[in-house]
Amino acid sequence: MTNDHLLLNWMEESRALVHKGQVADYIPALAQASPDALGITIHPVQGSPLTLGDCDQIFTLQSISKVFTLILALMDRGEEVVFSHVGMEPTGDNFKSILKLELVPPGKPFNPMINAGAITVTSLIGGETPEEKWHRILAFIQHLASDPDIGFNEDVYESEKATANRNRSLGYFLKDVGVLEGKVEEQLDVYFKHCAIEMTCKQLARLAVILANNGLDPDTSRQLIPAKYVRIAKTFMVTCGMYNASGEFAIRVGIPAKSGVSGSILALVPGRMGIGIIGPSLDEKGNSIAGMHMLERMSEAWEFSMF
Repeated sequence: MTNDHLLLNWMEESRALVHKGQVADYIPALAQASPDALGITIHPVQGSPLTLGDCDQIFTLQSISKVFTLILALMDRGEEVVFSHVGMEPTGDNFKSILKLELVPPGKPFNPMINAGAITVTSLIGGETPEEKWHRILAFIQHLASDPDIGFNEDVYESEKATANRNRSLGYFLKDVGVLEGKVEEQLDVYFKHCAIEMTCKQLARLAVILANNGLDPDTSRQLIPAKYVRIAKTFMVTCGMYNASGEFAIRVGIPAKSGVSGSILALVPGRMGIGIIGPSLDEKGNSIAGMHMLERMSEAWEFSMF
């Protein structure tokens, strides 16, 4: 059986699981997504992308954007500054939790993949104004995706902004303990916008393959991201990228990945390929049910695991 036929079989097996989850609705605009959708693009480091399923569906990055804001902050400010504001350890808590900020002095977020950490990292990105900071983030992602038409979903942005009481609480707490730079509402506005950047599976797989290729553009061999920052990002993806299911994912799949509550997953097999998935039906941890199942089947069959 060819790889295409295997993927199609796994896709139908995975799609059959979507009834066990539900589409995210705590950001009201996300609730409009089809729970039955499932699409995947596989982009080899050498070769053309393979796209199957509902890959024409456009979705917002949500937490996947945290990978790229971390990289941009590292490129702007360096490791010493970034990690004086945010830690390097998984929490084991929900990605929106405030618990560890209060329990563990000095209130520094444990890692950049939880909301508190990502809001803090956003404040470290260069820019004289919130608008300049936001446009630098968007331009960075457009550059990596080789697509200047990538934008953001204003409805999702406005919906998240209107309902983000927990994130506002995190932001003001971080400001109070001296971790967050700048004005809280300005930093949150930039954060909401980069979470609402939208694209397709094919564009997401293009981002993933650059990380799989240690920051090199596979088409031009140009170094788009310093390799040391790619290594840091991939490490966080393994330890914290799939919310508080990251340990289980490392055992069952064994590759760097980052999910978003839109049902998107960016995954990569180092040196081999980047993967972009959309499957909006989520499990209780906030990860795509069908996407997780499909990656597990692929990893078992094709020996993806790094471990």
